[in-house]
Amino acid sequence: MPVSRLQHIPGIGVDVMGDRADASADGSLLRLENLDTDIRPPAISLSRTIEAIGEDSANSYLPFQGAVGLRVAAAAHVGRAAGRSYEPTTECVVTAGGLNGVLNTLLAVVEPGDEVVIVDPIYAGLINRIRLAGGVPRFVPLEATSIGWRLDPERLAAAVTDRTAAVLMMSPAMPTGSVLGRAHWVALARALDRSRAWLIYDAAMERIRFDDAEHVHPARVPGLAHRTITVGAASKELRMIGWRIGWVVGPAEIVHDVNLVGLSNVVCPVGIAQEAVAAALTAPTADADMARATSIWKRRRDLILQELDGYAVIPPDGGWSMLIDVTALDLSADTAVNRLFTRGRIAATPMTGWGPAGERYVRFVFANEPIERLGDLRTRVDAAWVR
Repeated sequence: MPVSRLQHIPGIGVDVMGDRADASADGSLLRLENLDTDIRPPAISLSRTIEAIGEDSANSYLPFQGAVGLRVAAAAHVGRAAGRSYEPTTECVVTAGGLNGVLNTLLAVVEPGDEVVIVDPIYAGLINRIRLAGGVPRFVPLEATSIGWRLDPERLAAAVTDRTAAVLMMSPAMPTGSVLGRAHWVALARALDRSRAWLIYDAAMERIRFDDAEHVHPARVPGLAHRTITVGAASKELRMIGWRIGWVVGPAEIVHDVNLVGLSNVVCPVGIAQEAVAAALTAPTADADMARATSIWKRRRDLILQELDGYAVIPPDGGWSMLIDVTALDLSADTAVNRLFTRGRIAATPMTGWGPAGERYVRFVFANEPIERLGDLRTRVDAAWVR
């Protein structure tokens, strides 16, 4: 019998399917189950990592809050999006990846039994971290439409009550690729004005956008700057998954507490990775690199949408993945992915545990397979779900 904090944490499913795919050792298998990407990190980050291996300063616990150069770069990076300045030594702390930053932040703001507002469906790892922190997820449903996901701003705002400790939003979100706009942040600003709650903004994919809508960081909206905690990461936008570097940027009083949690948890981020991330964030070619990678992911997204025309696919406006509703096929998500694996030679993940609505959906990740390998996707899916 697991301890109480684990009783409502079923796992995320990706590990199970990833292990199954690895064990098959089948090079023809399409790997659409895991948020990896085949697009290499920025060249400057690779060379800077190699240099750091020989530097004594990179083989150190200190500074516990993260290398000064990286805190300067991360604070400036968030500041550009937020339209304000952050003091890097007091308003920024480096973490061992973005999700470590999310958990540390939740542990710093959530009392046992507090509610955390989050959309549904959403990444199971965020739900599980809310529960690990002793919080209770309060789900606000996304609406699946033929042109993408929609979220009613007023319904989002109405979820904030006197029991709310935090609103945890990601845009674009995993696994849906749904995005939030100014109307959502304005509605939340009104709701949070009468609340003690923090807004935790998971910005891991904020620049991976395929739509033409306005991109608005919540801290730009009046009433939110003083209560927005931005959690960023090098894993998605910079494709530096194995470096395990993230950052938390926000008001000094809460960043102090997040750092205290970090000192009691992972202690410090990876030494040889930090200056490489700083170099990638500040490189003169950073914007062009981001645009190039996003254009590749968009072409893959568009091809999959074309290949799966007729299936209940909800187009993502950003991110690395999309969801397919399999209920119209009279399939459970688990059955659907098993058929994909055995009949179609596709590794995909069921969304069971990814929010109350998750069990309707199967996720396809489009970040890790080049277009050249996706040309027979329709044939594979039909073989799995139609015959």
